Amino acid sequence: MGKKIPTTVSFELPDGTPVTIETGKLATLTAGSVVVRVADTMIFAAVSSSMEPREGQSFFPLSVDYQEKFASMGRIPGNFFRREARLSEHEILVCRLVDRAIRPLFPKGYMNDTQVMINLISGEPEILPDAYAALAASAALACSNLPFDGPISEVRVARINGKYCVNPMKSDLANADLDIIVAATMDNVMMVEGEMDECQEQDLIEAIKIGHDAIKVQCQAQLDLKAKLGEAAIIKEFVPKEENEELKERVLGMIKDGVLEVARGKLNKKKRRAGLDAVKDKLKEDLLEKEGEEWIEENWGEAKEYYEYHKKYLIREMVLAEGIRLDGRKTDEVRPIWTEVDYLPAAHGSSIFNRGETQSLTSLTLGSKTDKLMVDTAQELSFSNFILHYNFPGYSVGEPKPNRGPGRREIGHANLAARSLKKVMPNEFPYTVRLVSDILESNGSSSMATVCAGSLALMDAGIQIKAPVSGVAMGMIADGDRIAILTDILGDEDALGDMDFKITGTENGICACQMDIKVDGLPYEILEKALNQAKNGRIHILNEMNKTIETPRGDFKPHAPRIVELKIDKSFIGAVIGPGGRIIQELQATTGTVINIEEVDDMGVVQISSNDKESIDAALAAINAITFTPQVGDVYDAVVATIQPYGVFVDFKGGKSGLLHISEFSYERVERVEDVFKEGDSLQVKLIGIDEKTGKLRLSRKALMEKPEGYVEPPKRERRNDRRGGDRRNGRNDRRNNDRRY
Repeated sequence: MGKKIPTTVSFELPDGTPVTIETGKLATLTAGSVVVRVADTMIFAAVSSSMEPREGQSFFPLSVDYQEKFASMGRIPGNFFRREARLSEHEILVCRLVDRAIRPLFPKGYMNDTQVMINLISGEPEILPDAYAALAASAALACSNLPFDGPISEVRVARINGKYCVNPMKSDLANADLDIIVAATMDNVMMVEGEMDECQEQDLIEAIKIGHDAIKVQCQAQLDLKAKLGEAAIIKEFVPKEENEELKERVLGMIKDGVLEVARGKLNKKKRRAGLDAVKDKLKEDLLEKEGEEWIEENWGEAKEYYEYHKKYLIREMVLAEGIRLDGRKTDEVRPIWTEVDYLPAAHGSSIFNRGETQSLTSLTLGSKTDKLMVDTAQELSFSNFILHYNFPGYSVGEPKPNRGPGRREIGHANLAARSLKKVMPNEFPYTVRLVSDILESNGSSSMATVCAGSLALMDAGIQIKAPVSGVAMGMIADGDRIAILTDILGDEDALGDMDFKITGTENGICACQMDIKVDGLPYEILEKALNQAKNGRIHILNEMNKTIETPRGDFKPHAPRIVELKIDKSFIGAVIGPGGRIIQELQATTGTVINIEEVDDMGVVQISSNDKESIDAALAAINAITFTPQVGDVYDAVVATIQPYGVFVDFKGGKSGLLHISEFSYERVERVEDVFKEGDSLQVKLIGIDEKTGKLRLSRKALMEKPEGYVEPPKRERRNDRRGGDRRNGRNDRRNNDRRY
């Protein structure tokens, strides 16, 4: 076969940057594959799906994997195997962005195993590939015949120096005070996630609108590509399983009263779950009694699906029609809150945040630069001094679950909380900070509990954050013109709602957000109303937190490590480190400190850390001695090292040595050096000069004495080597030199 002829379409970003989508050249055996290209950055996406669903499959088995090939940036992976291994946290976060945007657009009942693979195959440092991953995935689906109700796309919107930009360069983000990813179809916004520097609600809405306008252009390009492919991209008709309307109505009649009785009962999570399980068990018993075991074996799975469908519908209708929530709260009411700090005496900071039946125990640890987290991605190798880990054990929801390490959910929740809290960290902070949120109870909004507990732990540790941060999870139930916006949603309300969004921030504005919008055609007016209601909830939670601790403690805990930062001339870096690191290693061993040194902005920055102040002082004194630079006019304690006919050489601070000439001994004339000093004598000297060429130090003892009354400074004479015979020796040397010349 000859070379394949690809099909391409192009469009431009709002700033005029061209983007090309190509299909038909790579991976042609897949259901659909594309390459998205922006300058030298190329993202490959391929979609595969099984022909038939697995027997007994009860949920849509979609997997989305995004991986950056290190060769795309001309790098070799830094791990032991020197190959791409399991996905990094950065890659998992991109997977989540794509998954949340495309998953809702597959039809209900589609149970075929489906995989979307996305790879960065060529890259450049200034173009951020995460903003194009969803475009590549959606375009690959558009080229397939899978039943996907797209296309969609995602863009990054940043506000840089007051101007909104779509998919800006990486270096420009350093000046951004708002950075979000927006996902949308041609008609509807589906997902928003990002961080802000305490922005206002209207600023966020404006950014979403700008992102959606850019996405419409990208969706049209995918439709144009699909049209070019013709029959090859015609969606294979998906026929959902035909519903048994009789059984569906029968189940509704049998469970309606029971479900509503439990839903209106203002029960806690355990009792509500037990009550709803009892309704389902009674349904099965009644059907078994009337239809027999054979019917149950054949039809119980379908009846159970109708039970779940009606349960969701009945509770939604109760909220919309009666304004009643499952736990009896009003729609804008936050669950009861209690908080505590300094709960863990050995930690450097700790807190408990409890809201309703959701509880986070958060610990804080302070470390040095050696504790920084290494982040090795295809684009760069970097280090982070702010680490947040989120753990969600099975017992938090009353279930046994093996501990297999953090999953994608844990990584996503930790990222949202970390982005929120980093916004209020001090600008200059020499420590590495690790926060660990262990969720001990969970009934919705555990990521927001992590934000609140993290803020409390930071203040308990004595870290001078700019302002406390809180977070609230919001929900929405919509049916036509009837809309209920719910503050601080329960886990059950999350599952039955049409919108789930989490907002974090200070009293002054929003720090981060994560929204998943499940309803079509959500007006921006409703979104604005939801954001304003979220603000009220956020402020209420902050006020509750302030009852425990309102501002950071004035100092770290007594057992927390102390870090002293010292700036030295970069020429001294080698002297502090020593040959093969010998000096700095000996210094750490003798003082029991951890010492880091690096060059920053043409200066050497030394960090000394220890739990013991005396150890830090000892290390600091040793480094000051090594890097000591004498200053003219300073006074030093000195010791006579050697005696010469013309003066004495003395040693003083930092191992420095200088000449105290006989003429600088005192205001009185001194004939013999030995009459005044002997080796080992202590004295004070003042530095009166430094030779610019040789760097030799000129010292004076006389300058520290009171000048005698009527003293007249003797006239300056030509400098002599010494007070006895120096001129004669110079004369002899001159004659010898003259003889050599001739």
